[in-house]
Amino acid sequence: MGWVAAAAPVVSAGTAIIAGKQASANGKFNQSVANRNALIKEQEVEAIEAKKELDLAKFDKQFQVLEGEVITKISTSGAELSGSGMRVMRYNAEQAELEKDMISYNAEINKSRKSEEANFARIQGNIARQQAKSQELSYYAKAGESLLKAYG
Repeated sequence: MGWVAAAAPVVSAGTAIIAGKQASANGKFNQSVANRNALIKEQEVEAIEAKKELDLAKFDKQFQVLEGEVITKISTSGAELSGSGMRVMRYNAEQAELEKDMISYNAEINKSRKSEEANFARIQGNIARQQAKSQELSYYAKAGESLLKAYG
């Protein structure tokens, strides 16, 4: 039974060292997951920008069709393209600019939100890594303490 008592501190220290290495590995893994999540959010920012450009192009095309219909209706009604017809077209153009500004504004808000989510994911990853380092050091300290108690 004497050898078991002598080996116990070594086994305890070895177990603590293994636990420390595992804590480090877990921290690195959690940080890499958070960094991957951040990359996904950054890709979403790019997708939002691409969608904004597509939405603006579609809107411009729809507006051109609407503008053509208004010109056709004014022309076929016998009225000239002046006075109230021009006011209608100017109003439509102003509303189109407002709509385009709204599309751009909403896209910028969404891009900003996704960028913040990416930053937050990276922060979470750094926190996970720091917590793991702290836990790792705690296990190594336990290993040293176990050996010091037995042989110190």
